[in-house]
Amino acid sequence: MSIPDTTPPAQCAASAKRPTPRIMIFLMVMAFLNTMGVGIFLPVLAFIVQEYVRNASNLAIAVGWLASVYAICQFIAAPGLGALSDRFGRRPILLICLLGSAIGYALFGFGGALWVLFLGRIIDGITGGNFSILSAYVADITEPEERGKYFGMFGAVAGAGFIVGPAIGGFVSQYGNSVPAYLAAGITLVSLLWGYFFLPESLSPEHRATRISLAELNLFKQLGSAFAIPQLRWLLAATFFFSLPFAILQASMSVLIIDSLGWKADTIGYLFLLVGTLDILMQGVLAGRLLPIFGEIKLTVAGLACEVIAYLLLGTVAIVPAPIFVFAGIIMFAIGTGFLEPASRGLISQAAGPRQQGVVQGGSQSIQSLAMVVGPLIGGVLYTQIGHVVPFWFGAGVVVLAIVATLLAVPAIRTHRAVGEASAA
Repeated sequence: MSIPDTTPPAQCAASAKRPTPRIMIFLMVMAFLNTMGVGIFLPVLAFIVQEYVRNASNLAIAVGWLASVYAICQFIAAPGLGALSDRFGRRPILLICLLGSAIGYALFGFGGALWVLFLGRIIDGITGGNFSILSAYVADITEPEERGKYFGMFGAVAGAGFIVGPAIGGFVSQYGNSVPAYLAAGITLVSLLWGYFFLPESLSPEHRATRISLAELNLFKQLGSAFAIPQLRWLLAATFFFSLPFAILQASMSVLIIDSLGWKADTIGYLFLLVGTLDILMQGVLAGRLLPIFGEIKLTVAGLACEVIAYLLLGTVAIVPAPIFVFAGIIMFAIGTGFLEPASRGLISQAAGPRQQGVVQGGSQSIQSLAMVVGPLIGGVLYTQIGHVVPFWFGAGVVVLAIVATLLAVPAIRTHRAVGEASAA
């Protein structure tokens, strides 16, 4: 069905492919607040859930299911949100996503029953396309060769949000376990109001999808459409192959360090702080300077190679319990992620035209959400049933598949670029 254009009078941001400082500041603050809002209530998550779980032994299961439900809903909804943004513009869909996140955080603060907490995570998951819509917005207003640099800047400020958020959440929790959730809701509402009044639309009417049907919002149809793009299908496969080991790492690394080295929670917290700090430096400073020199393909492969080494080093801790392998693995992981994130996002954005950025970015986020659903389950089984080293060395092998998938995408990417340059000429 054909749907009329309902873009608010807030104007199209960028016929010129260079973002204004005002828009860049807004988008970077939005990325920072988005991840900070997620991190703020993480320190009190288990304490809030604990109030509604009668059997203490079921606490970990309840917390795990809350995380999985969010990821499942995001997996289902992200491609549809991307398709809607291709039709109606980035601005209204981003505002809806922010509203959903604010409602989800508020419900978590209100509580009252376990089902209310799950409802809050479901609403937040269904509208959890904030970062993919922001990525599509950036793709709208930048030239293809510039996108990796901007994605690196966004990755850096998002990493800063993950560092600052838990610190703020832990501080304000002294006033009550629900206060961090309310604070996250308030910050998200402020972002919503700011965007409503000051954020222009980025997708011009001539670049929007001309129609959209309910059938086209189907998850599998959207993913099928994304995988049907020759230069994109192997990049999406690579996205899954490097996201899966990361999900396994998140679920298993703390357990490995406790079992092998006996470190306490505060030491592990400092370790994650080191990861975040290095990631900010890599994405915010170094990656932007290296991308024009080496290009997205070489930097993506280099980042993946660093991650293979990182997983091998971290797995070695299970055999040789020495802190040097932890720190070496963490440093290699931060370097790899710092190269990989902006370069791979730049490649994915370049693989699609202006009418497809929402679908492409939504598909990428959906693939990552799927990895976040199944990764912890796979990691837990491998760790407990086969051996402590196995999840990490298995992850290294899966990242090798990501390298292969990226290299398989190269011919189609080069053909797509050549066609684009020829049509531009």
